[in-house]
Amino acid sequence: MLKKGLILGATFTLAFSALVGCGGQKQNDSGGKGLSGAIKIDGSSTVYPISQAVAEEFMKANPDVNVTVGESGTGGGFKKWASGEIDISDASRPIKDEEKEAAKPNGIEPVEIPVAYDGIAVVVNKENNFVDKLTVDELKKIWEPNSKVKTWKDVRDSFPAEPIKLYGPGTASGTFDYFTGEIVGEEGKSRTDYTASEDDNVLVKGVQGDKGGLGYFGYAYYLENKDNLKIVPIDAGKGAIAPTDQTIHDGTYSPLSRPVYIYPSKKSLQKPEVKEFVKFYLETAKDLVKEVGYVPLPDAKYQEGLSKVK
Repeated sequence: MLKKGLILGATFTLAFSALVGCGGQKQNDSGGKGLSGAIKIDGSSTVYPISQAVAEEFMKANPDVNVTVGESGTGGGFKKWASGEIDISDASRPIKDEEKEAAKPNGIEPVEIPVAYDGIAVVVNKENNFVDKLTVDELKKIWEPNSKVKTWKDVRDSFPAEPIKLYGPGTASGTFDYFTGEIVGEEGKSRTDYTASEDDNVLVKGVQGDKGGLGYFGYAYYLENKDNLKIVPIDAGKGAIAPTDQTIHDGTYSPLSRPVYIYPSKKSLQKPEVKEFVKFYLETAKDLVKEVGYVPLPDAKYQEGLSKVK
């Protein structure tokens, strides 16, 4: 699983550890020395692997700071953030106006910081030998509210009349919001007769164990399980494109490429430990996001984020 396989340090190279060690020392020299306290992060399961990896490296450099990272979904994270329960909300979509409004009575204002690019992977069971691609229209036909699709033949006449079993994020997920907006055409609108979870690992296991399975979730979770899943290239009108680092970065994997974010509040950034953590996040992100299966932003984007914090 992604959390245990990629995050707990087994895959970090010595060279990267040395790099992060230098980053941590730099952070201490620039004001992080003697930091203590607690930092609470929650939100997107897509962004969770990045934030958890950063948290572990930050705590190595700052052992008196305890950083906890949850994954209640983008919507769930923003609810906790708006009430002041957490310092930083992980998000796989931009914050909504109503979420900003909910935070105002508590004196909480967002600072939007992109941290990586991600693609939404559409996958089928490894034993599926007939799906070589899907069009955006076919995905819409499958996932739209009141969809009549019950078998693969309902998707395309050339497919067999075998049952289709669907797996996808729950309604609190930013991935759900983004996918429904881009594929169904209206954010939050989807059929409801599918196995839903805010934990992408649950979706991975579901498709792996179901011959008729089809699901969607963050690209990094596909990479961690690519030997046991089959990726489905998506045709948005310009030919079928599979998600890769390159197609996600240049946007040709359309319309399922997107940036992902962290949202510290202005209030939380007044706490030295939170401010130094966010700076550390951005200073190490370019290398670290690769380690956990995401696509780094251009250097200028990380510098823009640092300027917001500083």
